[in-house]
Amino acid sequence: MAIRSGYAEGEVCWADLQTSDVAAAKEFYAAIFGWRYEDQPTPDGRSFAQAFLGQELVTVIAPQNPQQQRAAAPGQWNVYFAVDDAAGLAAELPHTGGVLEFGPEAVDGTGVMVFFAPPGGGTTGAWQAGTHFGTARSEEAGALAWVELLTPEPEAAVGFFQQLFRHEVTEYPQDDGGTYTTLMVDGTEVAGIATVPAAERNLEPGWQVYFGVPSVAEAVATARAAGGVVLIEPADDEAGAIATVRDPQGGVFSVLEV
Repeated sequence: MAIRSGYAEGEVCWADLQTSDVAAAKEFYAAIFGWRYEDQPTPDGRSFAQAFLGQELVTVIAPQNPQQQRAAAPGQWNVYFAVDDAAGLAAELPHTGGVLEFGPEAVDGTGVMVFFAPPGGGTTGAWQAGTHFGTARSEEAGALAWVELLTPEPEAAVGFFQQLFRHEVTEYPQDDGGTYTTLMVDGTEVAGIATVPAAERNLEPGWQVYFGVPSVAEAVATARAAGGVVLIEPADDEAGAIATVRDPQGGVFSVLEV
């Protein structure tokens, strides 16, 4: 368990969900993770839900933007890296092989947001903290436990993040001949990068988010009962027991036993 009060540049500081049905998503995720919610208004008259473990904010469930709604896009979990200067990062992207997708945009004094894509794709967020620094709890049941980027261009993506955030890396050879690379800040692993597994047709390129649970088997059973679809059944790997689930609105996430 880790209680956080801030994040260094290059650490993963936050993940949030954009979905077509905030009320339904709240019910689904509360059943699995025990989150309680506080609803907040949006400028267009809708609302988003802040999700808490105890008194600490751990994520947000927000309505989709108009473009996502028009496209009938599935729900999407977004991943954010902490950054000291969001505008500076946005200006640096053309020199690193990345693509600026949105921002920088100030968000009501809470911080400044940027969305970009590394080589090979995979929408990625960066967050310059204002009053909001990120998730207050991590690596415990109900909190963000890990993130990884699945990409068709892992070597290019690794080089991109090294240049953008000065990440150190550790490489782990895989049985299929590939490599699983972790990005590191001050000697601590903060995210993984890997090739999209050819055998896993249920997984698309992009960021995968992992939340901690006491029991993967129980979390999967609860998700099924609440209308979720299990994309990857519970299995053990080097990190422990994991499984991947799609929520009723299409948002894909994984659970990791902690």
